[in-house]
Amino acid sequence: MKIQAAVAWKAGAPLAIEELDLDEPRDDEILVRVEAVGVCHTDESARLGKLPVVYPIVLGHEGAGVVERAGQDVTSVKPGDRVLFTPDYCGRCRYCRLGYTPYCEQVIAVTFTGTRPDGSPRAHHDGNPVRASFFGQSSFATRALVTERNVVPVPADAPLSYLAGLTCGVQTGAGAILNAMPAGPGRSVAVVGTGAVGLSAVMAAVAQGADEVVAIDRVPHRLALAASLGATQAIDTSGRELADVTAEVVKVTGGGADTILDTTGNPQVIEAAVDALATHGTASVITSSGAPVTIAPGALLLRGRSLRGVMGGHVNPTVFIPRLLDLHRRGKFPFDRLVRNYPFTEVNRAIADSLSGATIKPVLVL
Repeated sequence: MKIQAAVAWKAGAPLAIEELDLDEPRDDEILVRVEAVGVCHTDESARLGKLPVVYPIVLGHEGAGVVERAGQDVTSVKPGDRVLFTPDYCGRCRYCRLGYTPYCEQVIAVTFTGTRPDGSPRAHHDGNPVRASFFGQSSFATRALVTERNVVPVPADAPLSYLAGLTCGVQTGAGAILNAMPAGPGRSVAVVGTGAVGLSAVMAAVAQGADEVVAIDRVPHRLALAASLGATQAIDTSGRELADVTAEVVKVTGGGADTILDTTGNPQVIEAAVDALATHGTASVITSSGAPVTIAPGALLLRGRSLRGVMGGHVNPTVFIPRLLDLHRRGKFPFDRLVRNYPFTEVNRAIADSLSGATIKPVLVL
């Protein structure tokens, strides 16, 4: 069938809206009419060639829409159902079977190759293959093919124009706090970087009932939003040495934060985060610049501190997203306040606004 899709033809080129031929759904596939799709920094990293993708490729990995057709092996959804797309996974390795789908042993192949597991493309342009399975969805398009593994049904009246922003960065930040790190009553939490991921972590820490929630950034309007979302302290790092910021975190938390989440991936910031931990505190990283982090063993050993990685929020999306939707329904996770909508044709502007910080969470509407 004919679709419109935002194609990355080569590394660094702007995305181009093109007409493609999308395959009919196979027995295990679901054809979805995309109504909205979130924009994430990962899309930009792929566009720039910083991830192991092959061009041409259709990006987009936070899709949402309405099921149009389902293959004969599909049992969990039917035509007319509204669904959110999540990152795909193999479903067969030990970590997938245990429910730790972000740690799938085939994550690189499933996420970045842009093809089906058998290597076949899902789309073509003038007879030439275009990779249309980025994160198992390639949802910068009017229609997408997905599987039962990576869709979550939502109610018929679900507002997809902002729910589409939920399924990658937002669940990553929230999941790190709700699933992987201790952040409840009697504990202090610091979040370094208040973009979509960091602000989601702030909201999750507030929902968990943490005594202190410290937001750290150099962008004043983001810090103001963090405070309005429940952060008890906002630390502006503009023009300050990391040692000074570390000292302030220790001061406002009464001896160091129990939990610190770094969303920057900056090695020096991660090292400073460890220094700002309380005894038995845990710092987590959810992204990386690729540069090494140097931590003296004594900085961990002498105070029982931990530094760990958290992939994809440490969640099984099909279980965790309904939990976030319930928190949102009860007014405890107002992530819709992060979202700004853009027409699909303005995908490049939405990406630019995300990178500049002008918009916390862009969501394209089709």
